[in-house]
Amino acid sequence: MDDKENSMRVSRAAKRKAAASMAESHVPTKKRAVLGELQNLSNPPSHPNQNQSSGVVPQKQKCGTKTRAQKALPMTKTLTTSKQDKDTKSDDPQICGPYVSDVYAYLHQLEVDPNRRPLPDYIEKVQKDITPNMRGILVDWLGHFAEEYELLSDTLYLSISYVDRFLSLNALSRKKLQLLGVSSMLIAWKYEEISPPHVEDFCNITDNTYTKKEVVKMEADLLNSFKFELGNPTVKTFLRRFTRLAQENHKSPNLQLEFLGSYLAELSLLDYNCIKFLPSLVAASVIFLARFMTRPKIHPWTSLLQQYSRYRPADLRECILIIHDLHLSRRGGSLQAVREKYKQHKFKCVATMPSPPEIPAYYFEDFRE
Repeated sequence: MDDKENSMRVSRAAKRKAAASMAESHVPTKKRAVLGELQNLSNPPSHPNQNQSSGVVPQKQKCGTKTRAQKALPMTKTLTTSKQDKDTKSDDPQICGPYVSDVYAYLHQLEVDPNRRPLPDYIEKVQKDITPNMRGILVDWLGHFAEEYELLSDTLYLSISYVDRFLSLNALSRKKLQLLGVSSMLIAWKYEEISPPHVEDFCNITDNTYTKKEVVKMEADLLNSFKFELGNPTVKTFLRRFTRLAQENHKSPNLQLEFLGSYLAELSLLDYNCIKFLPSLVAASVIFLARFMTRPKIHPWTSLLQQYSRYRPADLRECILIIHDLHLSRRGGSLQAVREKYKQHKFKCVATMPSPPEIPAYYFEDFRE
């Protein structure tokens, strides 16, 4: 899905006209994978190596370490910005150059809205029958589903945000976790995609574990829980902008960096510990890590990225180390759908890219060019 998004973007109206001529629904070309029965799982820790030390050159630990159960990290104070946004003069109509500063100011406001954010510790505080490991398996399966049906990555991110938001508000049995996943994907599909889905397809992908009536009932429960507030910025929303800024010196798009960023961002979806981070912070962390992996000897952060992301390297440290561990399979190593997807040549095999096992501690100090 990301290879389509990196080509020339067209308007939704143009896509709808093209889709109008398609009478039949998409027939998946790959063999369908069915999610194993989550209710038969024991309750293992979310990741076998979760407590393993992260890959960073040792340094003195600062006091006041934040706990995992903290609320979404607050926005760092806005750094000094230039009078005119760099995207103002963009020729891309979808960037909305004249309004881009206002657009992203609004998106930053939306991402901290508690009504659109999951609780960072909902499994401990709300759920009694679901573990981080079960959530990881569900997210991995939804990623495979999205790849099989060639959905936009926005659809995947939105569906997973719906899963986390619903589980923050409602205790659910593990027997209904997959039902929540497919109903979340159904809503996200309707919100983001052009061609409408068929509920029967969602029953089929679960091997008819759930009926059409159950899928629609769960869809209604989701909508009522959210009070129909469905649009919220995701990691992908900010990743597009930060990727452009990271390539300011490139005369043509750096597809390797774009695919690597998409891969690392989708890896972050697998880890329950990433829920506490704001989408913009995860996107900034992804760009930092992608630049480090491609050029480990050069400081991965720039004054431009710091200015527009509003984050300093120290703000990103915890999130970067989690995603780095995910890439090195020190966390979530059994979850393979994202890794297999980005091993394909059309994504330049970025999942196989080597990375130094440690990130120099001085990369997280206050940045000066």
